[in-house]
Amino acid sequence: MAPRRPPENADYTVPDILAWLEAHGSAHNIAGMARFGINTEKAYGVGNTALRPFGKTLGRDHDRALELWATGIREARLLALFTDEPARVSPDRARAMAGDFNSWEIVDHASDLFVDAGHLDEIVPEFAADEREFVRRTAFAMIAWAAVHLKKRKDDDFIGLLPLIEHHATDPRNFVRKAVNWALRQIGKRSMACHGPALALAEKLAASDNKTARWIGKDAVRELTDDKVRQRLASRQA
Repeated sequence: MAPRRPPENADYTVPDILAWLEAHGSAHNIAGMARFGINTEKAYGVGNTALRPFGKTLGRDHDRALELWATGIREARLLALFTDEPARVSPDRARAMAGDFNSWEIVDHASDLFVDAGHLDEIVPEFAADEREFVRRTAFAMIAWAAVHLKKRKDDDFIGLLPLIEHHATDPRNFVRKAVNWALRQIGKRSMACHGPALALAEKLAASDNKTARWIGKDAVRELTDDKVRQRLASRQA
């Protein structure tokens, strides 16, 4: 077998990367990102369609990811998340990063990394209990990612997270309620075994006197009762 070719830009230093970002930035993109609620206080305006392929050319490097994260720049932090080495991201590192969260976009990509690093069980309950909006969002974004990607985990592990979803379904903050809803829907779509309990909780929330819980529940019921969702789950079980 021929040796694997190293990524094209694997030897890029952080200054090299920042220079690339600056060269590919766009004020137009920054304005568009802001309209979607992305924090652009420190941003070059490089879209993810360009950022992800560039990240693949860099290869994975934990130490470089630490440097990129420390810049505080949107695109540098996203590249840090795309190119970090999950096995070297400790729970304490995840906690430190969470203290810097200031955008739902960063949260959602960091959540993927934290799950891939193996911290679902340790981090989720802790972050869900945290009153900071973006930290709490992280917990439920992690659940949503894990429900889709941790295919070897037992369904009971995710059914066991439904009480946590119910407990926080009354948090009215936009970035929390959307993540709670997302987690509930993803659990419900994971398998037939998960679908029933998730739908039951969605229906319970839909009947709640609480406005936020009612929105979460109704939206989840709408998706989990969709014929295409049911058919897809049934085909998996067959």
